[in-house]
Amino acid sequence: MGRRMRPGVDRAVGRTWILTLVMVIALMANITYVQGFEAQNLRDDSLNARQFEDRFKIDRGPIVADGERLAWSEKLDDDRYRRRYKDGPVFAPITGYFSVFSQTGLEDAENHFLDGTDDRLATSNFIDKLIGKHVPGGTVESTVSVKAQRVAYDALQGAGARRAAAVVLDAGTGAVLVMASTPSYDPAEVSTLDREKATAAFERLGDQPLKPLLDKAANELFPPGSTFKTVVAASALEAGASGSTRVRAGRSYRPPRAGQAINNDAGDIGGSCDLGRIPLIEAYAQSCNTTFAFMGAEEPGNDAVHAEAGRFGFGERIEYADGLRGAPSSFPKTGEPSLSALGSIGQGSTVASPLQMAMVAAGILNDGVVMEPRLVDRLRAPNGSTVDEISPARMSTALTGDQAKQLQDMMKAVVDRGTGKSLRGTSVLGGKTGTADVEGASYNDRWFIGFGPRDDPEYAVAVLTEAPGYGIESGPIAARIIDALD
Repeated sequence: MGRRMRPGVDRAVGRTWILTLVMVIALMANITYVQGFEAQNLRDDSLNARQFEDRFKIDRGPIVADGERLAWSEKLDDDRYRRRYKDGPVFAPITGYFSVFSQTGLEDAENHFLDGTDDRLATSNFIDKLIGKHVPGGTVESTVSVKAQRVAYDALQGAGARRAAAVVLDAGTGAVLVMASTPSYDPAEVSTLDREKATAAFERLGDQPLKPLLDKAANELFPPGSTFKTVVAASALEAGASGSTRVRAGRSYRPPRAGQAINNDAGDIGGSCDLGRIPLIEAYAQSCNTTFAFMGAEEPGNDAVHAEAGRFGFGERIEYADGLRGAPSSFPKTGEPSLSALGSIGQGSTVASPLQMAMVAAGILNDGVVMEPRLVDRLRAPNGSTVDEISPARMSTALTGDQAKQLQDMMKAVVDRGTGKSLRGTSVLGGKTGTADVEGASYNDRWFIGFGPRDDPEYAVAVLTEAPGYGIESGPIAARIIDALD
């Protein structure tokens, strides 16, 4: 019979076994967590160089719109794929690029769905993550109208502008139907597998002063000129005015403590803007600077205009796809009347993106409700089944239904008898022109925002072109784009 252990030794051995068992369980749990649940984060870590070495070994899914492939993968050799793009410069703001170093656009927003690592594509998330099984990349369906996008790009290209952009939203759903930008670039140039060529392409494009890699539709800001008077008019309606309310006009207005007066455009001399008081709808249709400068400076004042701008999305980086956010538009919050007056006619420190101004028009057309813009319609698995459908979502309420109806009538008056009357008879039912002076430049930022088609308006449009002339010169481009959607 063997010798019996002493009680103290028994307890020590028992504790050692328990501690060993706990450590083994903890180690297994850590391995399971790292391999199963942190694997994607580790792959995406900026310090992980392997993510860039392996990125072209994956057959990424396509980005499609209206049944057409805009981006897809093509096998290059035994284990590598290259990304291909259809009409690259036309659809670059939509697809973005997929390069050796990074990705942008929908290539970035839906990166993990396209490369097959998204949880929604795994048949059994836990097991697939644990064993490292690769799931084929899925298909991303964009909301964009292929026909209208091409029409918009061609029209912007033909406008003789330095920079130009157009955005169209389905006012009721927030779907982005057009997001066009010029000058543009071909994503294929920077999506090459050759690091040296990719670097050279990025350097060449980055050195160009008009920054073709930067989407002008969502990520560049411009003074919106008189299109911002739409926001100011909305603030007046919120404060209790109506389209028939007689408001201050006159040829000149000097804000309190201002050293310089704000005047109407020289072309307004002798018109209704010269009169002392006129109906708000008339001041808006004729775009009287003095009326809207007074509103921003005194009544309803800076706080009211700033709050109304915020309800339309100013001050926010508007998200239009997962992680894709536009540059934040801005109206100054200030106690200085002269700064607020200048900002209220879309000059000074007021800046906006074409996406933001399309959202203003869309909110008015949608009875005061501003919808979240969205660039993705649905996500499909490789077998064609729908994995996720992106539903319309409200962002904010900028106006009541009655106030929105009054502002719709004011925008219709612009086309019927105001600064946009050359668009009468086109598909544009209502709108607002805007001409922003650019200090020291020989060109203006020429804006038009509006809605159509005439018989059943459902699309909100914003067009910006940088060239000599006036905002109305961007109007025919808006009409052409709406025609392509109708």
